[in-house]
Order: sequence, then C-alpha cells, then structure tokens
Amino acid sequence: MLTRSMIMRSTTLLLAAWAAVGMRCPEAFAQAAIDAPAAAAASPAGAVPHLAGTYDTGSIAWMMVSTALVFFMMPGLALFYGGMVRAKNLLNMFMLVMICVPLIAVEWVAYGYNMAFAVPSAIAVDAGKGPDGKELPKHSYLGWDPGLVFMRSFAEISVDGPNAYERIVTSGDTVEAAPNGVPELMFAIYQMMFAIITPALIVGAVAERVKFSAWCLFTVLWATIVYNPVCHWVWNVNGWLFQKGVLDFAGGTVVHVLAGVSALALLLILPKRHGYPSAQFVPHSVGWTLIGAALLMVGWFGFNAGSAIAVGKDFLPVAGPVAVLAFATTAIAGSAAAGAWALAEGVRFGKPTALGLASGMVAGLVAITPCAGHVSPLSAVIIGILGGLVCFAAVQMKSVIGYDDSLDVVGVHGVGGALGALLVGLFSMRPVLGGFGQLMIQLQGLLWAGGYAFICTWILGKLIDGTIGFTVGRDAEAQGLDIVEHGESAYHLT
Repeated sequence: MLTRSMIMRSTTLLLAAWAAVGMRCPEAFAQAAIDAPAAAAASPAGAVPHLAGTYDTGSIAWMMVSTALVFFMMPGLALFYGGMVRAKNLLNMFMLVMICVPLIAVEWVAYGYNMAFAVPSAIAVDAGKGPDGKELPKHSYLGWDPGLVFMRSFAEISVDGPNAYERIVTSGDTVEAAPNGVPELMFAIYQMMFAIITPALIVGAVAERVKFSAWCLFTVLWATIVYNPVCHWVWNVNGWLFQKGVLDFAGGTVVHVLAGVSALALLLILPKRHGYPSAQFVPHSVGWTLIGAALLMVGWFGFNAGSAIAVGKDFLPVAGPVAVLAFATTAIAGSAAAGAWALAEGVRFGKPTALGLASGMVAGLVAITPCAGHVSPLSAVIIGILGGLVCFAAVQMKSVIGYDDSLDVVGVHGVGGALGALLVGLFSMRPVLGGFGQLMIQLQGLLWAGGYAFICTWILGKLIDGTIGFTVGRDAEAQGLDIVEHGESAYHLT
C-alpha cells in the first residue's frame, strides 16, 4: 500500500527529473511554448469534426442524453398532472398523457417528421437571390419528401459512402448551412420527443371529463393539422416564419403557445366539470405533483440545452457554448420564477404553498424556453421573475373569466410561452440583438402561430364533439374516469 510519504517522495523525484531535462534542453521547452499556439492556429478545419463534415461524437452523445431527458419528461408530466386531479381520475390522467407516446411516435415516423422538416418543400415560394447573387432558400409552408415517408431514407444502404441513417444534419442557417456533426436520424428522434409532449400538455386543461377514445383521435389529428405545419414554419430552415427571423430556441411558440392556445379553444367548446366552480376539486396528492415537477425540471435541461442542435454554423459545435448558455439560463429562470410565484402567493393569500412553488418553477421554465440560448444569465433572472408573476396573475384570472382550465394549462403554458416568445425579442444577444424591431417580428410569429392553432383546434374540437362526443356524461364523471374509461382503480384501500 502506498503511504503518504512514498507518494510525496515519488512526486519530488519526478519534478526533479523534469527540471533536469528542462535545464539540459531549455531551448526545446521554450520553443515548444512558442510553437504550440501557432500549431493550433494553423491546424486545418478537418481537425474539427463538425467543420470537416464528420461525426462530432461529443455533440452526438449530448443529443442522445438530451433526447432521453425530454422523453423522461412524459412520466414527469403524468405525475405532475396526476397529483392534481382527484384520486378517481388518476389512472385516466396517466393514460391520457402516456398514450401520446405511441400515437405520436408512429405518426412522426410515418409522416410527421416529413411534414415538419423535409427539404425541399411541397408548398414553397421562391425567394430569389441574395445581394451576393446566391440562391436563397425557399419560403415554405409545409414539407414533403417521398423518401421520408416512414423514414425510408434512413434505411438506405450505400457501398460508396455512409448509409443514409448516418447522414449528417446541417446547422440552422438560412444560407450557407454547415454540417454540425450529428446524424439527421438523431435530430429526427430528438424532435419526435417535442411532438409527443406538446399534445400531452393540452390534456391538463380538460382533465377529469374527456373521453379516452376522443382524446386519441384528437391527438393524431391535432398533431397532423396544427403541430406539424407550425413546427415547419418556425423551425424548418425554409419555414416562412424562420425566414422572417422569428426566434424560438426550444419551443415557446411551437410547444407552449400551441398547447395553451389549443387548450383555450377546447375550453370554449367543452362543458365544465360538474359542479365547477362551487364544488371542491382538491388535488389528491400534492406529493406526486412535486415529484413530477422535479422530473420535469431535470428533463427541461435536455429540452432547452439540447435545442442547440439548431444553432447556426458560427455557434457550433452543438455541445458547445450555446448549449452551456441554455443550460444555465434554464436553471436560473426556473429558480427565479419559483421564488417569484411563492412571494406573490404569500402576499396575496398570506401563505406560500408547495403547489404554488412547483407551478412557479414550471412557469419560469416555460418562459425561458424560447429564450434559453439567446439571452444572458441576468436576462434569465428577469425573465424568470416576470414569468412567475405574470403566470400567477393569469391563473388568478381564471375565476374572473369563468373558464374551467382544470390544471392551469392556459395560464402557465399559454401565457408563459407567449411572454417568453415576446421577451426574447427584447433580451436576445445572439444571433441578433434584441430591440423593438425584433419584438415586432416575435409578435407576428406569435399571432400567426397562435391564431392558426386556435382556429384549427376549435374546428377540430367541434367536429369530434359533434360526432363521437368529446366528454363523458355526468354519471361517468361522478363515478370517476378510472373505472368508467379503463375498468381499474389506482387505489384499493381497506
């Protein structure tokens, strides 16, 4: 066994030997110190994987972790929502959230990714040439590539080069995009997680009264009609809102605004829970909600920092400074918002609650989502505080307006997402500086995406409710959806 004295003696001998060599060849050491920076500066671009068009294993590893973290948010969301409903509806809430996984996964592989991210596009308008004479990308409204139906392109085998599933995706630039070192298949699966969780957020607004069969139908149709086109507009390099300059780093508009606005449309169509608002609708397990909130916050680091996959070539690699910035601002804003909500609750009601603290944290995470990789840590503090306070006020307005938003989807995700989508226009420091002009661009994107989602969801909800019915009857609601819809109960107490 090595003793402390033996380790110290060995270290001393090594240092003495190193010094002796340096004394014998001082010019070699001095020259090495001079040559090292010069050699690094002169190294060819091929030494950097994402610049050479080869795999960047560090970025790939981070994207796999991020994808798993976002996927992990699904059981987190189920716990978060499940704890806030009554015990007789717990399993139904889990089912409504988790059924989005198989439904959207199949839809995304079949045609969803194709509609959202295919290039060239099926519906496009030629944008002409830029000042340098180069062809600009087309402004497109919907993507389609026959090779991406069921992702068949990713199964192609080539003997002359890499297989199609190894094809590297390019940076999120409107012109002169560069390889980012991450296979496109990795990008497609990462984006699938966003497509899965977005409709799952909506169900919190109509919890404890929606039919399971109607929800399944709505989820697939809504993803096809609403999510895929708006995702293309905002996140596809050819998308017309992307080309307009709308910033949405990780889904303030594409995820949270769409979910919140769509939830509001359904609330205006569907009946309220029986007895609302006079009856008591008490969360059956705040502890479960807190556990779910913790899982959501952990998963949100993949949600936001992983979205560096779409940075432009000047900000590569993917697992680089922008991902670090998004990671930091996510932690800061979520924390600041939790405190702001608790403070507001204490002032308004005299006592802060655990449920309020969890809701505030989620509100801050929602607000920072579109801003995460675009703003500074100080801006993240401001955005978090504003997110907590504004979303708290929005939730309190529920009783004034009178709609039955069961789990505050509109107040937290809709309002928080819209707030973040606007604030990034003011606080952005990259790739453009925030200001009034960028704020107006953000407002345009918010109005177009939100307006489209509201109209489409309202029509879709009306059609489903008028045919198979969207909600259960009064007796079924009183008995509980666990038994009525699934034939089982979460608890068997004696």
